[in-house]
Amino acid sequence: MRFLGINAIFHDPAAALVVDGEVVAAAEEERFSRRRHGKRPVPFSAWELPEQAAAWCLRKAGLRAEDLDGVAYSYDPELVRPDGPGLDPWWEELRTTYARRAPSFLAAALPGLDAAQVTFVPHHIAHAASAGLAAPYRRSAVLVCDGRGEAVSHVAGVYRDGELTVLAAQELPHSLGLMYEEVTAHLGFQRAGDEHKVMALAAYGEPRHLGELRDLVRATGDGGFHVEQIDWGGYAKAGTGDASRTAEQADLAASVQRRLEEVLLELAWWLHDRTGERCLTMAGGVALNCVANTRLLREGPFEQVWVQPAAGDAGTAIGGALHLARLYGEPVTPMAGTALGRGWTDEELAAWLDGAGVPYRRPADLAGAVAAELAADRIVAWFQGRSEYGPRALGRRSLLAHPGRAANIDRLNAIKGREPCRPVASMVLAERAGAIFTSGPLPSPYMLFVHDVRPGWWDRIPAVVHVDGTARAQTVDRASEPLPARLLVEFEARTGLPVLACTGLNTAGRPRVDDPRDALEFFGAAPVDVLALGPYLVRRGEVYST
Repeated sequence: MRFLGINAIFHDPAAALVVDGEVVAAAEEERFSRRRHGKRPVPFSAWELPEQAAAWCLRKAGLRAEDLDGVAYSYDPELVRPDGPGLDPWWEELRTTYARRAPSFLAAALPGLDAAQVTFVPHHIAHAASAGLAAPYRRSAVLVCDGRGEAVSHVAGVYRDGELTVLAAQELPHSLGLMYEEVTAHLGFQRAGDEHKVMALAAYGEPRHLGELRDLVRATGDGGFHVEQIDWGGYAKAGTGDASRTAEQADLAASVQRRLEEVLLELAWWLHDRTGERCLTMAGGVALNCVANTRLLREGPFEQVWVQPAAGDAGTAIGGALHLARLYGEPVTPMAGTALGRGWTDEELAAWLDGAGVPYRRPADLAGAVAAELAADRIVAWFQGRSEYGPRALGRRSLLAHPGRAANIDRLNAIKGREPCRPVASMVLAERAGAIFTSGPLPSPYMLFVHDVRPGWWDRIPAVVHVDGTARAQTVDRASEPLPARLLVEFEARTGLPVLACTGLNTAGRPRVDDPRDALEFFGAAPVDVLALGPYLVRRGEVYST
């Protein structure tokens, strides 16, 4: 059976296709529209249908809209309480009206689709399914925490043999995700998109305000929590939006980050006491906080923690489709990876290069050629295979650099036009990771945890070591990711370092590069040295014979 999942209510509009219980395609609309998080400079920008993403998912599987057995829309307007505490009744009614009409909008966008085929799946149930049904476990406790859904901001429960039992839910206006959003906006970043910057800034501060925040943000002992209305202006001056941040602002970020971790730990212990499960699966935007995830694994009661790679709202497209498949009695298959987006043949990529008039060559050993460029301290734009689904660049649409040059973190941040406090991540072969990193789960293929860097490596790979001695690492498996694995092997042969510095292939405020046109535009505009587009190599300033 064939089920399409749609997210199109708050931000990150996306579509995902499940065929016979397996996720076969998924894409965010921003990769087509080039509007990050699906946001436009108009009031109703969040309610953007993922028309291009949905149409592509169908094309990828060779399907038409009339071939679908159902469509899941990850928001149920009947659960909304417009007059709920802390909510704006006018906006809630407007959003609810839009959601009620979404089936008609989808039918218009996808000719052949019957609006009656659209099923409303509660927002947090879709999040839960994206974790509990997509994870490699038959049973797990599940924790969902984000800004908000229809009427709640948090759900805790347990999946056993594909069936979810909800054990707790936190009603609005109490929300850990919205609290973090408010701090993000107060510090001069963009809410619902830049929360990761607050997490990065926290490493530079001290949690001086933790005592007060423990009174204002607290678990309630029944699987929920309370977040009081907080005057953030009383803690730190609002940000100016520029790249610099004060020590006072870093202290506020550190305090909020620490309190978030503490409350999540209390929720996890409560959930474990109720379920006795060994494994915890997580989704919702808060689950993208890799520092909190690591503390949950290190100090929490669960032996294993699995986080949906697209834990934000885009992931509800996957979860909604998987949930609908289960409702129809279909067995579902755990996600095999995040390579669910668009890809191109070698011939198609060559046609793009020829059409752009770009000189290029096809080295006999691409991994060796790129490793040589990186060893010579050149920055490489790496475009390979199908694009990743979710916010992490995982060796398919990445910027790569030498990790042994401390200046490369500044070079990469300058190329991307982002704040100097932002760390870059690392790629490492799975079998080598344990020698370099401690704490956090290994292997860690989705870069959703942080790891302490063993002291002997701090000076060897300074570009990927954050100010607090940690690093975000993506472990690369030789069997599932042979090309990145070969690149790491070739780089180590030249430098003695089994690690690469990596970050997403995009500039600040823009979605990650997704198609060849994006890659060529990026290479033309950004000061990178080399573009590895599929099997082809383009090196700035050189002319190759094709």
